[in-house]
Amino acid sequence: MVEAWYMDDSQEDQRAPHRLRPNRAVGLEQLRRLGVAYRKLDADNYETDPCLKEIRRAENYSWMDIITINKDKLPNYEEKIKTFYEEHLHLDDEIRYILDGSGYFDVRDKDDKWIRISMEKGDMITLPAGIYHRFTLDENNYVKAMRLFVGEPVWTAYNRPADDFPARKQYMKFLAEEAS
Repeated sequence: MVEAWYMDDSQEDQRAPHRLRPNRAVGLEQLRRLGVAYRKLDADNYETDPCLKEIRRAENYSWMDIITINKDKLPNYEEKIKTFYEEHLHLDDEIRYILDGSGYFDVRDKDDKWIRISMEKGDMITLPAGIYHRFTLDENNYVKAMRLFVGEPVWTAYNRPADDFPARKQYMKFLAEEAS
């Protein structure tokens, strides 16, 4: 089961857990109200998993690749890690399935506070278009993830502020509807 919590304001190592004291846990229902979807899958059998196949069919995830993030596998590792951790949004949903290792996705709640989502092997997350977020490795410094897209992949990240994009406006409308 995925674990999520509100983050502290520390500027120390981004790979640390950054839990508030006392911890303020965030449940799946609260993530769902932010538009974040979570699934647990069988990462050991991802190549033949009928559940993954059905998700890809139902959600029209027609394109996928696998990325390994660690110093030995990712070209321009230090630069990429910094880029992934800059607060940004995308114009399309971001779908990631952790095949091995672990890391954190951070998302903003409706009050603009950071929520840290701990991801590990078997976790699949969908972040809605328009949500401000970022990614970092945890202290293990390794993750292997499947990236899924509807149609051709679009890699463009728009750093904050990016409030004028239609995807952001649509996301804000979604949040307002969830609150009412």
